[in-house]
Amino acid sequence: MFEENIKEYLEKHGFGTFAPKAVLFDMDGVLYDSMSHHARAWHESMRHYGLAMTEEEAYEHEGMRGVETIQKLAKAQGHQEIDEAKAQEIYDYKSALFAAQGPAHKMEGVEELMRAIVADGLLIGIVTGSGQHTLLDHLEQEFPGLIFKERIVTAYDVTRGKPAPMPYLKGLEKCGAQPWEAIVVENAPLGVRAANAAQIFTVAVNTGPLPDHRLLDEGADLLFRRMTDFRDHWHDLSSHFNHQSK
Repeated sequence: MFEENIKEYLEKHGFGTFAPKAVLFDMDGVLYDSMSHHARAWHESMRHYGLAMTEEEAYEHEGMRGVETIQKLAKAQGHQEIDEAKAQEIYDYKSALFAAQGPAHKMEGVEELMRAIVADGLLIGIVTGSGQHTLLDHLEQEFPGLIFKERIVTAYDVTRGKPAPMPYLKGLEKCGAQPWEAIVVENAPLGVRAANAAQIFTVAVNTGPLPDHRLLDEGADLLFRRMTDFRDHWHDLSSHFNHQSK
């Protein structure tokens, strides 16, 4: 199982080995079942500032830095160009609406998956386009012994967010890994595109309402419908790693 997925990944990028020593997780919709909260907050905040974004469209933009999302929407909708400061004001408003909805629950199966990854000797990194302090500030406490601040990449660490590869390249740097030495876990089309551009083996877990092909078309190397499915198949995947190359 998964031999063909790995073979296709190696051929696609011209690599000779697949020897993961780090797994880079997105946050919203991967660590936390938080995307419905974000979708509502995006819809309401955009409406408040005279912009339009349906809740479903929030999933299409997921992973991009909030400020970039706002500037892109404003331009596409024919509004006057929004500078960084104004976009940050709008994003802060959106963040307040998100926080007011209360904490999001951990995604079922993700903590057990992480423990299996760490037991196999791999590092865990987090690569998110979020700047939501209400979630970011608690990652280490909510995932003790699994997530560490020095291996977290947020919107504040990069100048170009997803779908550019910069966030995942930064994640590789923080984990001391090359592209063929890592795995990305994503749930969003733009995140998958970013990981694919960084040449990292990408596992898409479709926890949202978008059709599977949206993730596969962006370059996902493997797809699961639920995080629990990935958890249950982790050892099937890890059995194909080239451990001698670590």
